[in-house]
Amino acid sequence: MDTIKFIGKIHSPLKDIADCPLQEDEGVPQVSVQIYKEFRKALLGLNAGAKIILLTWLHKANRNELMTKPRNNPKAKTRGVFATRSPDRPNPIGMHVAEILDIGDKGEIKISNLEVIDGTPVIDIKPYL
Repeated sequence: MDTIKFIGKIHSPLKDIADCPLQEDEGVPQVSVQIYKEFRKALLGLNAGAKIILLTWLHKANRNELMTKPRNNPKAKTRGVFATRSPDRPNPIGMHVAEILDIGDKGEIKISNLEVIDGTPVIDIKPYL
């Protein structure tokens, strides 16, 4: 079985899970994605202004969690994690739609609206179609 290769990591002012907004449209900061040198050729064709889907590995998530209360609301009905966007789940893959603001020549992509903490590994980038 192959393993996931992280292609880069997030640089964000959010340093702790408690600092993260629950959704990407709830006051999240601009961040930069540092793409590792061996994967930078794969950025060809991406440009400022393009929307992308960024897949991340939510490395601080609880991978044993199967049930949760949506939006951490104690009054909410308990649901299985597959029915929510909770980061706590068996395979904590984050999926984020963002806009590219700038791409630097050393593999740094500035993007909008990302609710993940500093150091979060990046799995993949796909164009938003």
